[in-house]
Amino acid sequence: MIKLYHSPNSRSTGILSLLRLMGKETEVDIETVHIKRQGGLGQVDAKNPHPEGKVPLLEVDGRFVRERGAIMLWLTDHFDSPLGRGPDDPARAEYLSWLFYYGGVLEPILYLTYLDLADNAMIHDWCRDQATMFQTLEAALSKNAFLVDDTFSAADLLVSAPFQWFPDLIPEQSLVRGWFDRCMAAQDTAFIENHETQAMKRLGLPSIEEILAGT
Repeated sequence: MIKLYHSPNSRSTGILSLLRLMGKETEVDIETVHIKRQGGLGQVDAKNPHPEGKVPLLEVDGRFVRERGAIMLWLTDHFDSPLGRGPDDPARAEYLSWLFYYGGVLEPILYLTYLDLADNAMIHDWCRDQATMFQTLEAALSKNAFLVDDTFSAADLLVSAPFQWFPDLIPEQSLVRGWFDRCMAAQDTAFIENHETQAMKRLGLPSIEEILAGT
């Protein structure tokens, strides 16, 4: 049994998108749960076994996989999906590197920059800065259409995720802008938007537009 603990319009939405692109959204049980959200919305859900009340969490025969990169790796390996790069694929090294770069470097940089905490020597030694992050992305995209190679992968889905919320962060005249547009075009956004809208209603939450507007 494979179950995804999911909350709409959250970090777990990328996992739902991956399942849709793999054609496996009906082969994984999706348990929709509440989470705490900014603005005081939501709550800890007793149905969610994540020790911190977060999503996504993947349950596999009573054991748990947490963190998006790990979940994407497990799913693409398990279903032998072309959205992953299997153990015998020459691009496996790049695929793994980008999955772990996201959680170890890219997301911390974005948060620390947003909180105006990134201008610190210790933080710079740890994960550099936003300019270096974009340079790293551009270095890969100067060789390929996507991060791993010329084909969209789960790594692109993961790394592009925060820019779906904050597209203004992307420099206009950059390879990253074109890559982001290709990442969006590769996803079934109509399915995801409909699924998440209905899930928000089932949880009794306002629409994402109302949340972003602070209403």
